[in-house]
Amino acid sequence: MSARIYLLAAGAFAVGTSAYVVSGVLPAVSSELHVSLTAAGQLATAFALSYAVGAPLLSTLTGRWERRTLLLAALLTAALGNLIAALATDYSVLILGRVVAAFGAAAYTPAATLFATGFLPPEERGRAVAVVFGGLTFALVLGVPAGSLLGGSLGYRGVFGLIAAVAVLIALAVQTALPKVQAPPAISLRERFAGVTDRRVQIVLAITVLSVLATMSVYIYVVPLLAKTAHLKGGIVGVLLLVYGLGAVVGNLIGGRATDRFGSLRTLGVVLTGFTVVIATLTLTATTVVGAGIALFVWSLFTWAFNPPIQNLLLELGSGGGLLLAMNASAIYLGAGLSAVVGGLVIKLVGVQLLPPIAAGLGVIVLALLAVLRRNPALEAIEHLEPVESEERLSVAVAD
Repeated sequence: MSARIYLLAAGAFAVGTSAYVVSGVLPAVSSELHVSLTAAGQLATAFALSYAVGAPLLSTLTGRWERRTLLLAALLTAALGNLIAALATDYSVLILGRVVAAFGAAAYTPAATLFATGFLPPEERGRAVAVVFGGLTFALVLGVPAGSLLGGSLGYRGVFGLIAAVAVLIALAVQTALPKVQAPPAISLRERFAGVTDRRVQIVLAITVLSVLATMSVYIYVVPLLAKTAHLKGGIVGVLLLVYGLGAVVGNLIGGRATDRFGSLRTLGVVLTGFTVVIATLTLTATTVVGAGIALFVWSLFTWAFNPPIQNLLLELGSGGGLLLAMNASAIYLGAGLSAVVGGLVIKLVGVQLLPPIAAGLGVIVLALLAVLRRNPALEAIEHLEPVESEERLSVAVAD
């Protein structure tokens, strides 16, 4: 795999850490700005909603930009957002910084994915997606613990300032190491949005929303769930969350390789089936420290193996790959945004122990949608589609 793709993954790590680190600095924000933890938690909501809105909008507005310039602008925008957060002395300015950082992340991740796949043949595209998303998984593994560790000594301002500095350094590396890549040929807005009206694309986006909703509605409340099923709390829970993060790294890599070898739909079938089974049995398996560790690792493995095949599937569905990836990014954050509400409602009505089986029910619905995608006679059998070259690979001229 080209070193250039690992550089793109480093950028994903920077913008991903910008998203995930908030959980680790909530106590510092609450203390330094004299706001409640609930208010501090809205920083995550502001980021998620801004990302969901910004991804398709920015993909459309920047469709004619030279690709390296787009990556630079996205990284510098993320750096600016984190710098604003670092300098913020009141809550409203901090929210503004989170919104700006989210726009940078929303522009970067779909563009980096397309950039990475544009240099490779279709049979290696799944691994390229996995490498880029590997930056996000490492952000998940390291971002929250790092924020919690550094927040006490540096304060939230120091943490956000450090992320801004890292984003600037990666932007300088992108400027130096990546070639210029011309934008794809101009297409009308009608043509650009044609893919979104494709019924197959709509099903794929629905699969993304419901899959993220199912897994995140449980993950957000995993601490009280483990306290109920295994009577675990304190430091051991932190270790188990680290195990979950390690599962994410492994799952992302396996998902990329499986996508290249077995295809997007077959990989999705296995991943979603495994995820549903693990979630459905979570209250039975996570009753001891060892059982919880194994369950969380396998659950995370299946969850994070989802990204490479779903991204590759959208690229297989036709032109306008950049917008489709951006729409999928919005679907991810929509599912994440709904998960806290849905999970909280389930806990209030029936208790935390019934949350996993209800989430597994969503997994069954997702498997049904996948079956429709594969077998409905009104839909073209995607397994037999020739992979569509990414718009970058079709149209760009690379000049070192």
